[in-house]
Formats: sequence, C-alpha cells, structure tokens
Amino acid sequence: MSAFKSDFLRILSERGFIHQMSDETGLDELFAKEIVTGYIGFDPTAPSLHAGGLIQIMMLHWMQKTGHRPIALMGGGTGMVGDPSFKDEARKLMTLETIADNIASIKQVFTNYLTFGEGPRDALMVDNGEWLRKLNYLEFLRDVGAHFSVNRMLSFDSVKLRLDRQQSLSFLEFNYMVLQAYDFVELNKRYGTRLQMGGSDQWGNIINGIDLGHRMDTPQLYALTSPLLTTSSGAKMGKSMNGAVWLNPDMLSAYDFWQYWRNTEDADVERFLKLYTTMPMDEIARLAVLGGSEINEAKKVLATEVTAMLHGREAAEQAAETARKTFEEGALAETLPTVTVPAAEIEAGLGVLSLFVAAGLAASNGEARRHVKGGAVRVNDETIEDDRRIVSRDDLTAEGVIKLSLGRKKHVLVRPA
Repeated sequence: MSAFKSDFLRILSERGFIHQMSDETGLDELFAKEIVTGYIGFDPTAPSLHAGGLIQIMMLHWMQKTGHRPIALMGGGTGMVGDPSFKDEARKLMTLETIADNIASIKQVFTNYLTFGEGPRDALMVDNGEWLRKLNYLEFLRDVGAHFSVNRMLSFDSVKLRLDRQQSLSFLEFNYMVLQAYDFVELNKRYGTRLQMGGSDQWGNIINGIDLGHRMDTPQLYALTSPLLTTSSGAKMGKSMNGAVWLNPDMLSAYDFWQYWRNTEDADVERFLKLYTTMPMDEIARLAVLGGSEINEAKKVLATEVTAMLHGREAAEQAAETARKTFEEGALAETLPTVTVPAAEIEAGLGVLSLFVAAGLAASNGEARRHVKGGAVRVNDETIEDDRRIVSRDDLTAEGVIKLSLGRKKHVLVRPA
C-alpha cells in the first residue's frame, strides 16, 4: 500500500477501493494541494441502480467527505447508445422518455450519499445529454473523431472479447467509447474536472478520455478504477436469488435490502464493512476477528450500517428489529413485507402455490411446488406438505394476516383488502 499524502487516496487505498491509477504520484499531489473535481458515469438502463453500483457511489461519497467535489454523470446521451463493454450482445435501445424517467428515479438515491448545491465542494448531478444531443455530426467527426485510432480501439479487451467470439459489434456501440472520452474533455471544460473513476472494466474507456484530453489541450487528466467485485463464492455483487438488489425503496424494501447484507458470506464481511460503510477502521478490525456464531453479529452490523446510509437510520434499525423478532423470537413482526389480496379471494380460498407466486416468493407454480417438496414452504410457521393445500380465511391470524415463509429468511404477510 502506498503512503499517500492526500486523505482521499489514503482512505480509498486502506479500504480496498483502488484497482488501477493512471499517475499515482501526480494524482496524489493534486488531491493534496487543491479541491479536485472528479466524476463517475452512470447509465440509466433501469429506474434504479442496484447494489453492484454502490462501490462507485461510495467513492463519490468519500471524495466529498475529504473536501473535494464529486460529479454523478447521468448518461442521458450515452444511454441512447449503450455501453458495449464486456457485454455479449447489444443493449436494447431506450426512448428519450424512458431515459428521462430512469434518470429522475435514480436521482433520489444519490441524495442519501452526497450533498448537492452550488458551493465549491458541493456535489453536482449532470446529464451528458446536455451536450451530446446537440452535437453536429460532421463537426464532431472532424474535431474529435480525427483523434481516435481504430487500430487501437480494436485492441481493447472489451471490444476484442466480442470480436473473438464472433459476436456482432454495431457501429453505434463502437461510438460509445468516443462519446465517453468526449464527456471527460467536456466536463473538464465546463467544471474543471480532472479525474474520472469507474469499475475496472472502464479502464480502456477512461484512458481514451485522457488521451483525447492531451490532443485537445486540456490540463493533465487522471484515471482511477475500482476492482470488479464478486462475493467469495463468485456471485456477482448486486444479484440475489430473487434478482437485482435495487437501491430505490419502491423497488426493494429496506427490510429486503437489510436481509441481502445480513446474508453476506463469512469471508466477505471485513471487505464489505470497509467498502460499503463509513465505520472507523479500528472498529472494522474488531468485528473482523469475530469467529464462529459471533460472525453473525458482525453481519448484522454490516446490514444495519449499509441500510442506514441508503434508507436512513430509523428504517435500518426497524429492519434489524423485524429480523430479530422473526428469527430469534419466532414472533409475527408487523413490519414484514406485505401484499394485499382481495378479501373475496381469501374467502373463497386460494391454492398455496398461486398464493406464493402472488406474494413474490416464487416465480411460478412449478417453482413453488418444488419448494413444497423440499419442505421450504410454511403458512403461519406450519410446514406445508400438500401442494394442493387451500389457504382461506381460516388461516388468518389474530392480527388479521397470513404469514407466508420460504425457508428461514423469506417472509411475507398477506393482508385481505
């Protein structure tokens, strides 16, 4: 580990954020002597980012916390093209309306990690559609395209991977790296941006921007990438058995988000505490040495701290308390995720398979049937052995709900509407 002079790089280094830097010494000196503006780009391919993008948001958070200015760049322009980096096939093209809706939805998450405003250290959220959509194609080809070597672009791993597999790479996608490089130059011109950060898969694209800056006479630009994270068992960050771990609360509840982090593998606890919380390093070191069943306490701390940053302390502690009541006391916690079902349907009786599908605990009747055969399905804590079991008003608890459980950790309350 290098002995960095700047707080920002020292913190990023000791917490495990740094994979590569373009000029370690130069960047460290820049951070040590002035307020640096840096950015990360986010493609609005969905109405929410997922937990896989949290490492990037945390890098922006630490940048601001150490006295610098972060920019969250929304890809309102590049989102019309789609980043081909390490993708097997082209992304589906989105309409302008969908892109605008996604950006508006994504914005709400950033306010939990960054302070926005007009001050020299206040974060900015910028949309590259502001300049990319106004470009004159012929002028852009002449002024910017002339600086790019197709031979070099073909040598990038992200492009070679597609071509080696003989998978089509459209001219539209090929332009993505040109547009991303131009973003870096444009952000330098508009905001004095000197640093672009991103995941390690973005290294080639970021270096392109630095090279373009040299040719277009910007001050020295810098690159910093974070490692592409997987869990110890090789699973992709931000994915769970039930799909993406969304950051927006309307797409994933605080309780389900808390549960995702509570289920962290033992070997990942220390690493995730460093990356995804702002807890002091000595406290993380204390939790990291816990062994046996005590490691579960460290996982609860991780889940609560990560959830508190996104959803607020109150929601995080409520999620922790709901889990405690459900798993440790076996009590019915009213704060469990809830679905409503028309009272008439409960009156008439519903098949247990279709009810589990309606509650989001299974994707299909066939999947629910397999869970029944595996002994994982419970209604009001009673294991269901008959996949033709009918759930009706007789199953309503004293609280007027029906508790559905899949395994030990997934619970949903069904409430008559």
